[in-house]
Amino acid sequence: MKKDTILAGVGGQGILTIATIIGTAALIEGLQLKQAEVHGMSQRGGDVHSNLRISSNHIASDLIPEGKADLIISVEPMESLRYINMLNKKEGWLVTSMNPFVNIPNYPPIEDVLSTIWNVPRNVTIDAEKVAKEQGSIKAANIVVLGAASPYMGLKYESLEIAIRTVFAKKGEDMINLNLKALSAGKNYAIKRT
Repeated sequence: MKKDTILAGVGGQGILTIATIIGTAALIEGLQLKQAEVHGMSQRGGDVHSNLRISSNHIASDLIPEGKADLIISVEPMESLRYINMLNKKEGWLVTSMNPFVNIPNYPPIEDVLSTIWNVPRNVTIDAEKVAKEQGSIKAANIVVLGAASPYMGLKYESLEIAIRTVFAKKGEDMINLNLKALSAGKNYAIKRT
């Protein structure tokens, strides 16, 4: 098993939480993990991304070579396009929220951004904010996106559930249940789309 994943978004969207959940799930399964993060100006809406490499064998580098990512998971649609050159064009998946975080004056029309994403052969776009709100809180949008990516990650869904319980343990049972519902809603959306 080997999966190379790019996580992308802007500060405050929970990219590093997604990375922690995926990493915890990988360790639960006894897999090797390497991760490299760029926090940018994370508290001011700046670029945040992470290279996550998971394998059943030794991993030499924590950086994913251009054109070799199996998966891009993005909580912001334009940020997903920033890393499109990293995606394996033959087999890679792009999973992104459709909800823009307009933090620059010249943000392109969302229709243009989504049109470019929809030209990627294997993509899932989800209105993560709407789905998260339906589960109980818009703050769970990042976990909705993680759920939508779960069928393409090479990890057991149950491992992601255990990881959520572990990561959110100190925040209480209500927070755990909210995030488990968000994960499930995202997964169900992706399965219906493919």
